[in-house]
Amino acid sequence: MDLGYKSAFNWITLWASLLFALILGFSRLSFGLFLPGIQREIGGSYGDLGMLGTVNFIGYLVGTLCLPPLISHFQHSKNIINRISCLLLGLAMIASAFSEHFIQLGLWRFMIGFFSALATVLVLSIATDTVQPAERGMTSGLIWLGGSAGILITGLFAPYIIEPAHLDGWRYAWLAMGIFGVLAMVGFEMVTRKQRFESTQFTQLESNSREQEQVSVYRLMFSPNKFLFLLGSYFFFGWGYIIYFTFLVPYLVNKGIPSIYAGLIWSCIGFAGLFNGWVGGRAIDRWPSGYTLALGLALGTIGVLGVTTNRILLTSLGAVIIGLVSFITPPLMTTALLRRYAPSSIYPVCLSVATAFFATGQMIGPMVGGWVVERYGLEFGVTSSSLFMALSALFACLYGKKQGELETRTLRSESMNS
Repeated sequence: MDLGYKSAFNWITLWASLLFALILGFSRLSFGLFLPGIQREIGGSYGDLGMLGTVNFIGYLVGTLCLPPLISHFQHSKNIINRISCLLLGLAMIASAFSEHFIQLGLWRFMIGFFSALATVLVLSIATDTVQPAERGMTSGLIWLGGSAGILITGLFAPYIIEPAHLDGWRYAWLAMGIFGVLAMVGFEMVTRKQRFESTQFTQLESNSREQEQVSVYRLMFSPNKFLFLLGSYFFFGWGYIIYFTFLVPYLVNKGIPSIYAGLIWSCIGFAGLFNGWVGGRAIDRWPSGYTLALGLALGTIGVLGVTTNRILLTSLGAVIIGLVSFITPPLMTTALLRRYAPSSIYPVCLSVATAFFATGQMIGPMVGGWVVERYGLEFGVTSSSLFMALSALFACLYGKKQGELETRTLRSESMNS
């Protein structure tokens, strides 16, 4: 049966964006905002707290690696797997609010990472499958900006969450976020149930065997002439951005900045990211190139360096630049580039491979960042993220170069054949 494509602006995209407020803004990045409150109540050094972040991303990596075999065994159950993943993610967020010690919180952070990895790929895949191919970059942007909205919302509640007088503020926040996530899952399920999906759209690879399918995916993803440099860019972005988002608020609090201002800076990142999703989606639809991705990453590197000035105004301006051009941009552009150039039949598996690289970077980042903070201080720790952002931009440029060379060869081949 034919699939009736929708425009980027539809109810499925809206509910997917609301889910991404949970998947990205609430479950993943709110941890950095809540660090001061968690440290006051549960204790631990920044190295210990960084390890909790690493545990979360170990779960994210495990979930990403589990997804390809999972969808291979349940080829026509994408919606069911997504429904279960989003529900358990919301419930894990609720449960984590009742943690009393490090081990308990670490276990819940692992589960949150695991289920958010499944939900990230599945929500994106389900939503973009329904949209016209020419608008899939915009769709990815609209979905990813839900994460920015999540950051914006948590920042507005920062004074209550991180003030010493409100010891349990982070618990109530995570409880509310988990409930919101469950409701968003119900809404997404209702609108997708009305949409007609092709029964074989998930991972059928024509008449190839499962072994041949895996070989073709990995040859595509690890070829220097295809997606290898894009994977490298995504890996270093995951490493760099998570250091910045984990230790920015502790740095601001340590500088003696009032919690209301720290929350406003955090909210500014999320507010700027709302425009990032729209601008980045438009840009990658119009200029689907690694160079487009590299530009945002380079500007983000400059934004991180605002911390080195030791001026709150320039630090805030740098945070806004990161929110505007290099917070949502790399994930949505990577998603859109894969959606455009990878065969649609293996797109979910390709996205899982890319997400595994992203997750590995995120897993290493908090651990290395925590070590740097313990050894050299919070300012140097936050600034260190600029190195990895710069490496991400470099790999994006290399991908753009290879992309251009491939297109040139293709044009020459077509002209010779004609």
